[in-house]
Amino acid sequence: MPININNAGLKNTTIDTKTNRQVDGGNNSGNSPAPAKSGGDSVSLTSEAQQLNDLQEKAMNSSGIDQAKVDRIKAQIENGSYKVDVDRLASKLAQFEGDLFGSQIDGDE
Repeated sequence: MPININNAGLKNTTIDTKTNRQVDGGNNSGNSPAPAKSGGDSVSLTSEAQQLNDLQEKAMNSSGIDQAKVDRIKAQIENGSYKVDVDRLASKLAQFEGDLFGSQIDGDE
């Protein structure tokens, strides 16, 4: 679907009157707008937006894997020193199922 940049025939009186004043030479009792700046459009970002952009770029460039932790656990498994905390594992599984199915599972029941 093509986009009509000419507002599809809609009339904007604010723009039209400013344009007419500039075309008339600006002799409308000193109320003519300032001449347009040559240059270009500019955008300035707040510091929060810049931080968000930096974090987003950092997240896109990261793998999301803590390689040092993976290597540490792998070494513990290989040498037989890796221990599983079964109580913590069970608690996390119950919490996950509660989040997944929309109900909280208590250990008291």
